[in-house]
Amino acid sequence: MKNRRDKIAILVLLLLVAAAALWFRYGVQRAATLPGPSTTMQQFEVAQGSSLRSVLHALERQQLIGNARLLEWYLRCCQKGVPLAGTSIKAGRYRIVPGQPPIEIVRQLVEGRVLLEHVTIPEGWSFAQMREHLAKQPELRQTLAGRGEAEIMEELGAQGLPAEGRFAPDTYSYASGVTTDMQILGMAFKAQKRNLQQAWESRQPNLPLATPDEALALASIVEKETGLASERARVAGVFINRLRIRMPLQADPTVIYGMGDRYDGNIRKSDLTRDTPYNSYTRAGLPPTPIALPGRKAILATLNPEKTDAIFFVAIGDGSGGHYFSATVAEHNLAVRRYLDRLQAPSIADKVVPNPVATPVPKAVIPAP
Repeated sequence: MKNRRDKIAILVLLLLVAAAALWFRYGVQRAATLPGPSTTMQQFEVAQGSSLRSVLHALERQQLIGNARLLEWYLRCCQKGVPLAGTSIKAGRYRIVPGQPPIEIVRQLVEGRVLLEHVTIPEGWSFAQMREHLAKQPELRQTLAGRGEAEIMEELGAQGLPAEGRFAPDTYSYASGVTTDMQILGMAFKAQKRNLQQAWESRQPNLPLATPDEALALASIVEKETGLASERARVAGVFINRLRIRMPLQADPTVIYGMGDRYDGNIRKSDLTRDTPYNSYTRAGLPPTPIALPGRKAILATLNPEKTDAIFFVAIGDGSGGHYFSATVAEHNLAVRRYLDRLQAPSIADKVVPNPVATPVPKAVIPAP
């Protein structure tokens, strides 16, 4: 009789254990699949170094999941293929949609599918402008304050290289609150290095450019001289012709770059005669470094210039941003007169001499020395 009672007791105990196990499994599975009570799309932030437990409890507080403890048990006991170490949760800002199952939220955090921000660096900006723009991005982690150009380039593995021109203008995506300004610079540096190498390998033969660095310097001038994609290769062709005949480039953007903070929006005759390493009126050849960040298309145009007999160009002055290209001084002088007539600005006519050269819109034509 006693043995029978013992067997019944054991059977009841086993049934209770089985029922408890089934209840537990049902509960944790519901915790993994049943969405939290939130009915609105929310952003959820994971700080660097957050543990799985702290993240789950934060999700519960935002009502994105129903039960943090049961979900943690499910992940530890029942779910295979989801890493559980705290470092496996990727830091960043996430967008969680209403009705999203908790297990899918966890996978999203583990895979690092963060909410992305975007920052655009336009063609023709200087490196200083790029740095200033990155510093204004509130979602980008700031690390560059107080760091000099040489230190930045050394960290990028380009010790001794000037920073100007070495970063590709483009739109870059980054993880809000996670990506650093230095990482954006790293992406842009690698992209520009790739752009320059690919263009150099496909360049026209017999160009008067000895190195990729010289090509980058000239591309930065082409980028600043025209805003029209249709003109890039022709403008490049003019400068290539000038280099071949050892004519000074006489490019206003180089003068402006050399003026630095002294530039107030105008170039005067005194600025053209004041020598700086970047004054392409007083010095022959290319400037010592690029003067801006040239885009990929400007680099390609520079290394595949249009074959032209033109050695002059001047703004048309009709608001199109286009230029008139000339092969002779007489033709160029006529184009200059038309440009000045359009501007209806007699006060700048005294700047024109028998051998004028072109300058970008909207400034007037500047004379050759």
